[in-house]
Amino acid sequence: MSEAATLTRSAPGQAEHFDVLIVGAGISGVGGAYHLTTQCPGTSFVVLEAAETFGGTWWTHKYPGIRSDSDLHTFGYRFKPWVGPPIATAEEIRSYMGEVIEENGLAPHIRYNHKISSASWSSQDNRWTIEATRTDTGAPVVITANFLWMCQGYYRHAEGFTPEWPGMDRFKGRIVHPQTWPEDLDYTGKRVLVIGSGATAATVVPAMAGKAAHVTMLQRSPTYFRTGRNAIEIAEELRTLGIEETWVHEITRRKILHEQALFTDRCFREPEKVKAEMLQNLRNILGPDYDIGTHFTPGYRPWRQRIAFVPDADLFQAVARGDASVVTDEIETFDETGIQLKSGKHLEADIIVTATGFHLNVLGDIEFAIDGKPLAFHETVTYRGMMFTGVPNMCWVFGYFRASWTLRADLVGDFVCRLLKHMKAKGAQRVEVALRPEDKDMPILPWIDPENFNPGYLMRGMHLLPKRGDKPEWQHTQDYWMEKDAIPATDLDGPEFVYK
Repeated sequence: MSEAATLTRSAPGQAEHFDVLIVGAGISGVGGAYHLTTQCPGTSFVVLEAAETFGGTWWTHKYPGIRSDSDLHTFGYRFKPWVGPPIATAEEIRSYMGEVIEENGLAPHIRYNHKISSASWSSQDNRWTIEATRTDTGAPVVITANFLWMCQGYYRHAEGFTPEWPGMDRFKGRIVHPQTWPEDLDYTGKRVLVIGSGATAATVVPAMAGKAAHVTMLQRSPTYFRTGRNAIEIAEELRTLGIEETWVHEITRRKILHEQALFTDRCFREPEKVKAEMLQNLRNILGPDYDIGTHFTPGYRPWRQRIAFVPDADLFQAVARGDASVVTDEIETFDETGIQLKSGKHLEADIIVTATGFHLNVLGDIEFAIDGKPLAFHETVTYRGMMFTGVPNMCWVFGYFRASWTLRADLVGDFVCRLLKHMKAKGAQRVEVALRPEDKDMPILPWIDPENFNPGYLMRGMHLLPKRGDKPEWQHTQDYWMEKDAIPATDLDGPEFVYK
């Protein structure tokens, strides 16, 4: 079908039909639309997005200082050079995504304010039926598609995760979650208490420090952080030499990925040495008298949870200046004026920010059914974290924890386009993955080994996720440096692929 076919509405009473339906217009969905346009020309497709515009995370999150915690040379797409600072604001990232949409004519394919409620597969028709609602008008929408590409991300955008602490209803100030930041919140001259120790807390604290009377970061346990200039030396040098931005982007990406691979390997091979180096870096900023042992020395090895990058050490500079402070303790109860800690200490606050994570959302809160039977996603086994046993004509984008999300979005984009072209060449209308005879006695395990990676949101939602095997092809390895070669080399006629 031609591109014009994607813009044609079906006759009244008929569901529109597309070759591919992409769920979500965030970084993955926009990338997927680009790959379809360039690698599978003539494929009809539509992108359904629940929000009023594109951006995903970078649109829904409005908290102070929101920025990436991955460098944009690798978080950016491989096909479009990133020319700004490596750690970018949400506005800068959305501007970059907007350029991708405009430069590649993707806008006519994207429909905003479309919230999907259900997706049903029919083996008789070899197609998906997607039911959605227009959030701006309330009108129901029904679309059918041959293939479903899930690019909706992995957490619930509507609300963040906030634990239930005793006495929260007693607090006289405001309690806000970064994911639903109120537009009218004025924290000028206010005492702000930020609960959390991850990348969000590390962003919010320095952004509010200085304008607020004081900002306190309250954490139950410390997190590892890396610091550095918000600049990449080799990129600056290449630009000084007048090198074309396409080359700057590719060379810088390769250098960063090479260094990340070495660092990740060291975290597993010599964790104590890496730990000592990171802590010494913080001592150099905070001074020899600061209690690094209590506030910035985690009880786990590096990279067992995500390591946030703090550009220009702004979090620690705020602490060193006295505009912010860190308290490591546990909450006993909220009261009228703040929080009572288990140590007996009391923290006064006018505003409490719960930077405590999010709810894992594995399939976009969409009700899935296969031939009328509800899909028990947690009973499936994943094929490289992209496809799932017993689920036909569907791929899912789930990025990396130890490398930029978009690296995997690009790899999955290549895989989906290659799979679609392979199906067309075979005359196949349906494909799904299935365990092979040699996998008969393979152990079936949780999605990820908690000894390898164990952030709270993943542990809370592990029961919702598919299972993995003990072979690389039956798990999401989180290893970009292996997958960048393994995924393109996938034999699409291997016994794990079943075509009809």
